[in-house]
Amino acid sequence: MTIFFNRKSGTPRRQRLRNAATEAEKALWQALKGKQMMGWKFRRQHGMGVYIVDFYCPAARLVIEVDGGYHLAPAQQQKDAAREAFIPARGIRFLRFTNQQVLEELPAVLDAIARTLGPPRVAGRCQVGVDLPSSDEEGEMAAS
Repeated sequence: MTIFFNRKSGTPRRQRLRNAATEAEKALWQALKGKQMMGWKFRRQHGMGVYIVDFYCPAARLVIEVDGGYHLAPAQQQKDAAREAFIPARGIRFLRFTNQQVLEELPAVLDAIARTLGPPRVAGRCQVGVDLPSSDEEGEMAAS
C-alpha cells in the first residue's frame, strides 16, 4: 500500500517548515490550532504525496495554502499549478490565500474558510436531553 500522507522521508523537511513559518502562517495557525475553527482539527505542514501543504483539515478534506511573494515566480507558479491539479484530483478541496490577505484581512480569510468548511463540527456523541421517539411512537408515526 502506498503511503500518501506524511511519509517518514519528509519528516525533517516538515519540521524545518514548521520552524520557519512566515508571519502570515503563524497568524493563521493561531486562529486554526486547537479546534478553534468551529471544532475542526487542522494540521500544519502536512505531507500529501510528494507535496507538503501549509494546513490540512483531514475531516473536511480541506487544504489551505498561504503564499508569499516567491509564488509569483514563473517556476513556482508551474509547481503550484501541478499541486493544485494533484490534490483536488484526490477529492481534497483547496484554498489559497496570499500572505498579504492573511496579515491584512484575517477576519475575511477566516470567514472564507468557515464558509468552505460548512456547519460547525460536533463530537460524534448524542446530545444530552434530546428526546427521541420510542419504538412505539415510531410505529404510530409510520402507521399514520
